[in-house]
Amino acid sequence: MSASSAEEKRSVNSDNIKDVEHFVQPVPPSYDNVPRTRFRALWAIVEKLDKYGVEAQGIERIPSDQRNQTSVLAPFWMWLAANMTTSTFSLGTLGNSLFYLGLRDAVLTIIFFNLLCTLPVAYFSTWGPKLGLRQLTLSRFSFGYLTSLIPIVLNCIACVGWSVVNSIVGAQALRAVSDSHQIPTAAAIIVIAIGTIAVSFMGYRVVHLYEKYSWIPVAVIFIIYLGQIARFCDSGPWGGTGPVEAGNVLSFGAAIAGFALGWTSLAADYTVRMPENISSVKVFVWTYIGLNIPLILVECLGAAAMTTLTAKTTWADAYAANSVGGLLGAGLSGPMGGFGRFLLVILSLSIIANNIPNIYSLALTFQNIHPYAQAIPRVFIVVVGSVVYIVLAIVGASHFEEWLDTLLTILSYWLAIFSTILIEEHLIFRRGRWANYEPDEYNNWRKLPLGVASFIALGCGVAGAVLGMAQVWYVGQIARHIGDPIYGGDIGFELSFAFTAVVFPPLRYIEKKYWGY
Repeated sequence: MSASSAEEKRSVNSDNIKDVEHFVQPVPPSYDNVPRTRFRALWAIVEKLDKYGVEAQGIERIPSDQRNQTSVLAPFWMWLAANMTTSTFSLGTLGNSLFYLGLRDAVLTIIFFNLLCTLPVAYFSTWGPKLGLRQLTLSRFSFGYLTSLIPIVLNCIACVGWSVVNSIVGAQALRAVSDSHQIPTAAAIIVIAIGTIAVSFMGYRVVHLYEKYSWIPVAVIFIIYLGQIARFCDSGPWGGTGPVEAGNVLSFGAAIAGFALGWTSLAADYTVRMPENISSVKVFVWTYIGLNIPLILVECLGAAAMTTLTAKTTWADAYAANSVGGLLGAGLSGPMGGFGRFLLVILSLSIIANNIPNIYSLALTFQNIHPYAQAIPRVFIVVVGSVVYIVLAIVGASHFEEWLDTLLTILSYWLAIFSTILIEEHLIFRRGRWANYEPDEYNNWRKLPLGVASFIALGCGVAGAVLGMAQVWYVGQIARHIGDPIYGGDIGFELSFAFTAVVFPPLRYIEKKYWGY
């Protein structure tokens, strides 16, 4: 393309675009130039909302002069609040309810897998300030334009899936406020969704502001809850011995990994407005600490709460009737009356802090699908995505534990692949240097990897997951040899990582040699 034709293309105003051809061309980096002809009415609304502080920008690169979030503690507060919720508590309960682990087994599994699997999240958080791009947009520089559609679609599913599961947990807690459970599940889910939409709709600045303070009352309530249940907790025996215990630990660990790794595909979304020269070490450390404090402590609290059911049969009945919500209600509203029910209401609404990053990032992820999607205002994708997960949450409310375990473990598989490809691309082929990226070319497929290497590596990673998974509906051939021969032991995410890590580098070397990018 000549210099004159390139200049002519840059000068095209979005209001003059009439045909589809313009939509498939690389989109300029400024969101003001994103083709909007097909969505003119929606953008007219957004322009009005923008005057009231609603974020209009989507996945377009954040210019250096707009990166004014200078506090290195911002990601700490963000992830502390997002994980200081009843969803995190519910994950801890799975150690006993699904995998029959004792308290000591469960706690050790929680500590080890969280400390390991939050490393990629903290690392990717340092990428946002360096390139000013969102996480799934960044993935194009490793996966290529077309192959990146696979993690993009999977992340859309994950964001919706997490919102569904989180809403069900929150609804259970809200229903437990009433002894007769008179609050309809659908109504409880909608209440939580409205709070999530309100913050996600406003955008990046309000998301960080909400998360900075929302964790405080939740942390206080969890401390009060610990005080109520501590005298009934029983460490009890270890959860079996030998291969059976190993299989259960690995399967529970896969669920823990799925929760922790679940933030890898969103990490850079919440640091893109930090200055490029901000300390990467400080961002990494504060993100890592902000993740592990709530993940480890609240999951361990959930594991401990399950040991009280033997001593308190009425709590066991509450758990049987209303799952995690009943367990929380038994420790709060039971012994503390009206004040306990008030605390339970606040605790149920903590789910909003966990759903906000899912729904905010859902809109940004969806915009990566195609320039058509990028031309849809972010705020409307937030609303539509929320409607979808509300419907799914209402339908799936009666299958919570099965949905949670399946979602967590499958997430751990693909996110292990995703993280491996991004890290190897950055450290091996771009030599860890940000100067080796062309961030303004994120929409130009000619300046991105071809995607063949990542596609084949992804397929090999999936093969590893299939061999190592241990689900109710399928147990892989390798997983069968770990633990119980019927239920196996889940090493799907470990094999996904290993297969991908071995296959991607040689394939990417060949691709880069002949494609050039």
